Amino acid sequence: MKLVRYGAKGAEKPGILDDEGQVRDLSAHVSDIAGDCLTRRCLAALRALDPATLPLVAGSPQRDLRLGACVGQVGKFLAVGLNYADHAAESGMDVPAEPILFTKWTSCIAGPDDDLPLPPDSTATDWEVELGIVIGDGGSHIAPERAADHIAGYCVINDISERDWQLRRGGTWDKGKGHDGFGPIGPWLVTADDIPDPRALRLWLEVDGHRFQDGTTATMVFGPEEIVSYVSRFTTLHPGDVIATGTPPGVGMGQKPPVYLKQGQVMRLGIDGLGQQQQKVV
Repeated sequence: MKLVRYGAKGAEKPGILDDEGQVRDLSAHVSDIAGDCLTRRCLAALRALDPATLPLVAGSPQRDLRLGACVGQVGKFLAVGLNYADHAAESGMDVPAEPILFTKWTSCIAGPDDDLPLPPDSTATDWEVELGIVIGDGGSHIAPERAADHIAGYCVINDISERDWQLRRGGTWDKGKGHDGFGPIGPWLVTADDIPDPRALRLWLEVDGHRFQDGTTATMVFGPEEIVSYVSRFTTLHPGDVIATGTPPGVGMGQKPPVYLKQGQVMRLGIDGLGQQQQKVV
């Protein structure tokens, strides 16, 4: 099941993709793809619907129909750093013994194809294609063997990062991670039952047609269930919380010499089974 939020920025409505890839409106059944809508009980009710009986939304998604972030009203946007051994190597950092956690402020969340405004004075804005986890049923101190029960589904995330502010301005990484537009999410939320093995997904990213990242979630240090269990030791997870799980090698910082985003460039990125994004730097 692929769930979407469609329409103008700030006024998105809930929808579901039908077998033809068209959006069907879910407004009569849920107010948003958010919060308690993402619990196992609510997802089961949505799964029982026949999309063909729902109102057809005019336009083709990601063409003449804008999609917003596939999750609304996100309470926490968390992320894991250096979660691919080969990315840690290109960053000149050790593979972590435990997940490195940081936050992306929820104000950075954007639609999958929204323009990326380059922050004033930015000199090192970078890209990171990542598998995103969306929490369904919440909880704390979740046992690893039960963590899958708390995952509503998966999505594509571009963990955009300003490296100078992330690494050279003191304090935590958050300064370089949460600027407006730095968290495109979507195009759709694919429920966990449609992703049999989240550690067997190819993910890639291109800038102006040049492929910089081309990896697989098989090289993750910590898998989705480990991450959910670990994070829940430090904060209570709620329905609709989002966790970005790290990126494979090929980021701009890892190029020799480093390559960073410039105005007018276009990023394209995607993950097998989870769709694609495109952002123009403005």
